[in-house]
Amino acid sequence: MSSRIVSLLLSVSIAIVTTAFTSLLSGVSTVALLVCFTMAFFSSYLLFYFALEFLVFREINEAYRMIEKLRKKDFKIAKKRSKPLLSFVKKLNQEIYTYGANKQKEIDHLKQMEVFRREFLADVSHELKTPIFAAQGFLHTLLDGAIDDENVRDKFLLKAVKSLDGLNTMIQDLLTLSKMEAGFITMDYDIFDISQLTRDVFEQLEEQAAQRKITLRFDQPYQEVMVYADAKRIRQVIINLLENAIKYGSKNGNVEVGFSNSEQNLLDIMVKDDGPGISVEHLDRIFERFYRVEKSRSKDKGGSGLGLAIVKHILSAHDTEIKVNSKVKKGTAFTFQLQTTPVDNEEITKVMPPRALEPTSIED
Repeated sequence: MSSRIVSLLLSVSIAIVTTAFTSLLSGVSTVALLVCFTMAFFSSYLLFYFALEFLVFREINEAYRMIEKLRKKDFKIAKKRSKPLLSFVKKLNQEIYTYGANKQKEIDHLKQMEVFRREFLADVSHELKTPIFAAQGFLHTLLDGAIDDENVRDKFLLKAVKSLDGLNTMIQDLLTLSKMEAGFITMDYDIFDISQLTRDVFEQLEEQAAQRKITLRFDQPYQEVMVYADAKRIRQVIINLLENAIKYGSKNGNVEVGFSNSEQNLLDIMVKDDGPGISVEHLDRIFERFYRVEKSRSKDKGGSGLGLAIVKHILSAHDTEIKVNSKVKKGTAFTFQLQTTPVDNEEITKVMPPRALEPTSIED
């Protein structure tokens, strides 16, 4: 039913009733009754039409439009009218729409989480299966008689231990990620020299880099660079990024770490390799758990597949994010920012002289 039909029916009814009562008066002519009917009809019609059209039907139609937007998953609420004629109806419409939009978003989020859960279970099952089956195979071989051969025994035991060490690393990384996501791990902020921390990590990974004949270096001569962060967690970030660069960088290549001031009280940290790079379609997913890029970042490189996911969570806890810039056959650069001083500290801490962070851009 439209507002015109309802207004017409009501107006006719009022006009008839008004004319009927008027006709009861003595001395009322037919012309007067006709005028009375006409005036009652038109005045009632206009009153009811505008009242219904602008106060009721318009808001009902708005509710239908909101429902249609929900069906199309358009969650943007239209701008409020400057002077709503029936504010409580409009407010009710918006409340219904907001409730529906939130529920739809929850449903979509649950669907995404279900997909993520299935993918995660498949990935973690596959990742755990490999070291378990490897260690199991070596141990069964020994039990089947190879244990009597001293050379074979030692070789297979070392391989089994290596597989189990990899399994333990993966489990520890999974526990770390789970604790971070649950909020059980808090950041212990302090001011420290990130340049010295990086030098310590260089020494820790020196043997690993030497195996691939990769040189670890700063992009400029060493200087003290102070930052305000959790030193233990940032050390873990630097280790994961450097291990990643060593594994996937080019043999006989270089891995560089650079620092530069970008904004007041913010320092850019860059880790760059000259490896085969990452194609564009993989860049948005490399921080997912167990995600591996085929060929240049294949599974035979080792690792738990959780390093970059941990890096992302640690930096997120520091209210910053990691960015990646990569070109195929040109190399990859990871960059992130850290505070150089506490937010409420006006004292200027010694940092690197301001300059452009050139290594973050992979040149053609």
